[in-house]
Amino acid sequence: MIWFLALHIIALIFWCGTLLYLPALIAGIHSRGIEISEPEHKYGSVARFVFTTIATPAALLAIMSGTVVFLLNRTTEVWLIAKLTLVAGLAVCHTLAGLLLLHTQERTQKPIVRWCRMLNVGLWVLIGGILWVVLAKPAEDMLP
Repeated sequence: MIWFLALHIIALIFWCGTLLYLPALIAGIHSRGIEISEPEHKYGSVARFVFTTIATPAALLAIMSGTVVFLLNRTTEVWLIAKLTLVAGLAVCHTLAGLLLLHTQERTQKPIVRWCRMLNVGLWVLIGGILWVVLAKPAEDMLP
């Protein structure tokens, strides 16, 4: 079980790290007016590369290894339900980062940079909440 837990933690580090990097990368692409669909431009290919080959597989690996740890431990405490709720929010943020990446292909003046900032704040709150719940393992009366 320790190997699955180590795999889960490593995958989470990669997933959270890339999710924190993506909004800044997307905002930089949009603010420079770079056409992401141009194959010769390096910034667009880096954003797609980070999302499709690092963030998404890391997310899937983190969720699958976490599920194995859950099934082996058979933990059904309240803190785990709170953690899973926050991880679901992290998955929603992952999807929103993908949508923002798609919106950079359009040549519109949508407020993508503002959305990237809000996404980044949300990610920090969710990641901090997950860390607090996992490390503190609060009792039922401490959770909102």
